[in-house]
Amino acid sequence: MTHRFDMLWPSLPVPAIMIDADDQIVEVNSAAELFLNASAKALTGVPVFDKLAIDAPLEEAFGRVRRDDSPLFINNVDVSGGNAAPVQCNIQIAPLQGMDNWLVLLMEPRQIADRLGRAHQVKTSARSAIGMAEMLAHEIKNPLAGITGAAQLLSMSLTPEDLELTDLIVAESRRIVALLEQVEQFGNLRPPAKRPINIHDLLDRARKSAELSYGANMKFIEEFDPSLPPTFVDGDQILQVFLNLIKNASEAAGKGGGTIRLRTFYDLSLRLRRKDGTGAALPLQVEIIDDGPGLPPEIAADVFEPFVSGRENGTGLGLALVSKIISDHEGWISVDSVPGRTVFRISLPVAPREPRKSEPK
Repeated sequence: MTHRFDMLWPSLPVPAIMIDADDQIVEVNSAAELFLNASAKALTGVPVFDKLAIDAPLEEAFGRVRRDDSPLFINNVDVSGGNAAPVQCNIQIAPLQGMDNWLVLLMEPRQIADRLGRAHQVKTSARSAIGMAEMLAHEIKNPLAGITGAAQLLSMSLTPEDLELTDLIVAESRRIVALLEQVEQFGNLRPPAKRPINIHDLLDRARKSAELSYGANMKFIEEFDPSLPPTFVDGDQILQVFLNLIKNASEAAGKGGGTIRLRTFYDLSLRLRRKDGTGAALPLQVEIIDDGPGLPPEIAADVFEPFVSGRENGTGLGLALVSKIISDHEGWISVDSVPGRTVFRISLPVAPREPRKSEPK
């Protein structure tokens, strides 16, 4: 039986903590070590309240479980451990059978499920929100081209003092055209032209492009796992994702600049269910991390929705388009943001193996 427990405990997919009668941590599983950002050795023997912050009357809950000798469930509470931002979790507290007043605390982060749901909703909500704009975009662009041309013709016969007005007309017309073109991208129903590609090649191209323009004042740090296999994506579309995220990080840093870390690693913990019911592994992880001011708290939960922006005069379409592209690739994107550290994490599939050609006899 002990052997079976030794296999079961580390295999639990959610953070689990064993607590003694004095509310000290006796044992944690691997998921809890990751969640608390600390090793089991560092956590053992430490009061659980020193390592875990839960937005709920936990001491009262512990007392109730011990008194009634029955499990207790607490839904939708903020839990934080280590230096990480709070994560909304469902909590289960249960008495440990055979151990007087000992408890088992299980935490099920809602973070993944909620974000996966939002990822699938973004494509629908984006198209719904811009449906009318997409229909009108072509018709609006035509008169804008005429307005721009007329303003340029007028400028040829105006005094330098009046040229400022025609320049303003041309600049604003071009800005509206650029916005309409961005809106039109949401209506692109063409499936991604996927092929095996090295994700590091795309990140290098995005970094080099940024260093020559909007990211010239940023310091870039690359933390790449060279052993990663190729991913299976539309290179042009995923490159656009990286460019958008790096541009956002650069603009958030302001003129003073900052640091952007580009990190890749392999993680098999995430699987998505396709429309046909089959599971899809997303083991290739890309993180774009900046040390800027972070996302405004009032929009952090909806940052991938269309027309939600934290910048003055922002369109709120950049991150919505990013999310749509990742969703079209059956991938996953999430964000964790606190002042001084914002992490956009993208999870992508591995390219399928090509069948081996049979050797000639």
